[in-house]
Amino acid sequence: MSTVSNGNGAAPAAGEELFQIGELANAVGLSLKTIRYYDELGIVVPSARSAGGFRLYTRADIERFLFIKKFKPIGFPLDAVQEIVRLLDSVAQGTASKGDHDRLESYAVEAEERCVTLRAQLADAELIAANIRARLAPPQ
Repeated sequence: MSTVSNGNGAAPAAGEELFQIGELANAVGLSLKTIRYYDELGIVVPSARSAGGFRLYTRADIERFLFIKKFKPIGFPLDAVQEIVRLLDSVAQGTASKGDHDRLESYAVEAEERCVTLRAQLADAELIAANIRARLAPPQ
C-alpha cells in the first residue's frame, strides 16, 4: 500500500484500521459519488491507497466527513465548507495567518447567525405542530 496525505496531512499509523470507500460511505451516510467529489475538491482525500489503487480511509477521515456533513443542514455552500476546512487545517498545522483567523471568525459569526434563524424556524414549527394537535383534540 502506498500512503498519501489526507486533507490534514496525516498518514495512517502502522496497523491503523483502514476502510474502503464503501465502508466509509456506510459509516458516514454519503454516496460514493459525493465521497469521490470531496476527494476531487481536496476536502477529504484518502489517507492511503491499496496496492490496486483503491481509496482507503482512517477513522480520522470518517470523523472529518461527519464534521463536513454537518454544514449542509445549516446551509453553508460547498465552496465555503472547502475554505473552512482548509483554514481549520492551517490552524491545526500552526501555519494559519492573522487573515486566516479573521476569516474563520467571520465563518463562526455566520454559523451563529444561522443558528438564530434555525431556532426561530424550529419555534415556528413547534407552534404549528401544537396548534394542529390542539385542533385534533376531541371537543369537551
